[in-house]
Amino acid sequence: MNAAVAVAVILVLAITLYSCTGLADYGAGLWDLLAGGAERGRGPRALIDVAITPVWEANHVWLIYVLVLAWTAFGSTFASTMSTLFIPLALAAVGIVLRAASFAMRKDAARARARHLAGWLFGIGSVLTPLCLGAVLGAVMAGRVPVGNAAGNQVTSWWNATSISFGLLTVAVGAFGSAVYLTAETHRRGVPELHGYFRVRAIVAGGVAFVLGVVALAALHADQAQMFDRIVHRSWALLLLSAVALTAAFLLASRGVVRGLRLVGAAGVAALVWAWAVAQYPYLLPFSLTISDGAAAAVTLHWLLVWFVVALLLVGPALTLLYLLDQRTALGEDPTTSRPEHAP
Repeated sequence: MNAAVAVAVILVLAITLYSCTGLADYGAGLWDLLAGGAERGRGPRALIDVAITPVWEANHVWLIYVLVLAWTAFGSTFASTMSTLFIPLALAAVGIVLRAASFAMRKDAARARARHLAGWLFGIGSVLTPLCLGAVLGAVMAGRVPVGNAAGNQVTSWWNATSISFGLLTVAVGAFGSAVYLTAETHRRGVPELHGYFRVRAIVAGGVAFVLGVVALAALHADQAQMFDRIVHRSWALLLLSAVALTAAFLLASRGVVRGLRLVGAAGVAALVWAWAVAQYPYLLPFSLTISDGAAAAVTLHWLLVWFVVALLLVGPALTLLYLLDQRTALGEDPTTSRPEHAP
C-alpha cells in the first residue's frame, strides 16, 4: 500500500466515523421535527435532548477532518467536487448552521414561541444536511463530477434520480439508527412508556430505508451501470453484513439491550460506507481520476500520515472517554435527573 492509498483509507475511515455518529444525530432531529405539538411531543423531545446534548458536537468533528484531509491530500478531487456540486454542499452547510444555532437557542430562549421556532429550524437543518450530503455521494458514484473547476453541470449533476434517491436513503438510514438508539435510551433513561413510540419509528424507518436502497440501486443501474456492477459483484458481502448488523441492532433495542448496541448499529452503517469505498476503488472520481493520479506530493502525504498518528493518540482517548461517560449517564446538564421529561 503506497502513501496515497493509505491516506485514502484514512479518509474513508473518517467518513465512516462521521456516518456512524453524525447520521444518528441528524435522525434525532428528524424525529424531533415529527414529534407533534408542544404537549404531545414533550416526552420524545426531552429524551432526544438529553440523549444527544453531551455528544452532538463531538460527533461532527469528523466532518472537519474529512474536509481538511480531502483538500490537502486530493486537491483536484476536492476542487472538482466543491465547484460542480456547490449547490448541495452549500445547502448542507446552511443545514449545519441552522441545526447548531437552533439547538443552542432552543435551550436558552425565554419564550415558548421562540423555542418552537428553534426546534422547527433544528429539524429542518437535520433533514437538509444528510439529504444534500447523500445527493453529493450519488452524484460522485454516478460519475457526474468530471475533473476540473466547475466542469460538470451545477444543477443536473445532483438534481437527478440517482442523487436524490441516495439523499433520501441517507436521511432514512440516519432516522433508523437514531430510532434504534433512542429505543435503547428509553430503558437507560427510565422512560419505558416511550419504548413503543421509538420502536414503531425504527420499524417504519427501516422499511423505508430498505425500499429506498432498492430504488437507489435501480437508479444507479440506469445512470451508471459500471458502478452498479461493481457494487453488486465487489461489495455484496458488505451489503449483506450491513443488513444483518442493522437488523441485529433493531432486535437488541427492541429487547432493551443497551450494552454493545451502538457498536452493532455502527457496524451496519460502516459496512454500507465500505461497500461504496470498495466498489469505487481505485477511483476518486469514477471513472476519470484515480487515487494515484489525484494525490498530492509524496512529502505532503507522508506528513498527513504522521499527523494522523498524532491526532489518533490525542483525540482518540478523549472521544473514547466522552462516549464511555455518556453511556454511563455521567454527562448532562443535570446528572441527578433520571427522567428526561424533567430535564431543563
